[in-house]
Amino acid sequence: MSSLVVAANIGIMVFFTIAVAPTVFKVLPQDWAGVYVRAFFPKYYAFLGLTSLAAAALAESVGFRVALFLCAALFFLALWLLTPRINAARDAGQHQRFRALHGLSVTINLAQVIIFVGLLWMRP
Repeated sequence: MSSLVVAANIGIMVFFTIAVAPTVFKVLPQDWAGVYVRAFFPKYYAFLGLTSLAAAALAESVGFRVALFLCAALFFLALWLLTPRINAARDAGQHQRFRALHGLSVTINLAQVIIFVGLLWMRP
């Protein structure tokens, strides 16, 4: 069951990255796209953090549990610490700080996808 949750998380993350985000910024005016993304990301991080915790609870291996708890912690870090700082930097016009924080969030998201894929690859 844990592997199914991990696979679903990968699907959500890849779909958002490949389909939703580019479409939002291509189709909506910049101001509307920003409003949408600010409303979306807290739900994205909370949902994926909770499902990662559920997958950890269902995991049969201690190593898998640790990796999934790490991913959950990173989702909650992004939710509670990173996202508010990204928004504040954008609001203050701190473009360099915004780019650095956004880059960090993208890097964390990519690392989580890699961990999830690795877990599916190595599943018992």
